[in-house]
Amino acid sequence: MSAGTERITRDQIEAKFRELTGEVSDEVESTKSQVVTAGLAVGVLLIAAVFLIGRRNGRRRSAVVEVRRV
Repeated sequence: MSAGTERITRDQIEAKFRELTGEVSDEVESTKSQVVTAGLAVGVLLIAAVFLIGRRNGRRRSAVVEVRRV
């Protein structure tokens, strides 16, 4: 071994691994909440569009019944 190098211990490797996974976990949590919010917004818009299309078709196809007395 050269004069300036040390051996890397298991504790150093574990500490670095925990540091890296902690950063990734924080990013995953923040991204997950954004994805859930966007998914809910898309779901609401989809339901509203289906409702409006069905309402329009119902108005077009509804029969007009006229009752006359003789």
